[in-house]
Amino acid sequence: MPFTSYGVLSGTLHRHYRDTPDDQGRWFHLHLEVDAPAGRYHCAVDVDSHKSNVGVQWKAFTLDAAAVGPAAALAPGFHDLAPTPDSGALDCLRDPELVDRTGVLFQRRPPSWLRDLLDLFGSRPWQAGSNIDAAAALESVLMPGGRLLVFGEPFEHDAEGDLGVHNIHQNQGDPTDSQWWPENGIWQDGATLALRSDGRYDVFLSKFSSQAGHTDGAGHPTG
Repeated sequence: MPFTSYGVLSGTLHRHYRDTPDDQGRWFHLHLEVDAPAGRYHCAVDVDSHKSNVGVQWKAFTLDAAAVGPAAALAPGFHDLAPTPDSGALDCLRDPELVDRTGVLFQRRPPSWLRDLLDLFGSRPWQAGSNIDAAAALESVLMPGGRLLVFGEPFEHDAEGDLGVHNIHQNQGDPTDSQWWPENGIWQDGATLALRSDGRYDVFLSKFSSQAGHTDGAGHPTG
C-alpha cells in the first residue's frame, strides 16, 4: 500500500555529508541535517551507484516559488500532505512542473547550449551517472543556513535517535518483483528543494533505473 504518512519538512540546513564508501554493497546516501522547531531532522537522500542493479537517475532545475505550490508558504516544521495534486504533494510523473516533456534520458550531462534549449522548452530530462555525480549535483545547491523543503516519508527516530525523513526519491513505478512494489503510490514522491537568494528554488529529484517512467493510478508500472 502507499505510504501511511507523507509530507514535507521545511527547515534550515545545518550541514550535509556523504556516506563513507565501503565494499559491503550498501546503498550510498547524501545526508542532510535540517533544523526545525521540533528538533534536528536527519534526512537521507538516496544517490545510489549506477554500478548496482538499481542505478540512480536524477534531474536538477530551478522553479519559481509560485510553481512550487503550497509548500513554499509553509512555516518551519514537518507538514503532512495528502496524496493529491492540490495538497502540495509531488509527483515526478504527473506534475507538469517536474516531468520530462521530451521523453529524453541523457546518459551524460548535456552541453550547456542544449541545457539552455531544453529549459526554454520546459523540458525536465533525467540524467544518469555515478553516485558521486548525483551527490555532487545535489551538493551544488546546498548552503548551510539556507532554507530547505524536503519531501518524503517521515520517521520519528532513527538508529541514532533522530527525527527524520527518508524515501526522498521517486516512490512509484517499482516492478512487481521488487520489495518496494507494495509502497508504490501517486502524489507521494520525494525531493529536495533549496531556496535561492533570488526567491526561486533549486530542485533535486532522484529515481532508480528499475523504476518505470509511466504508472497507473495506483503508482504501478504500465506498458
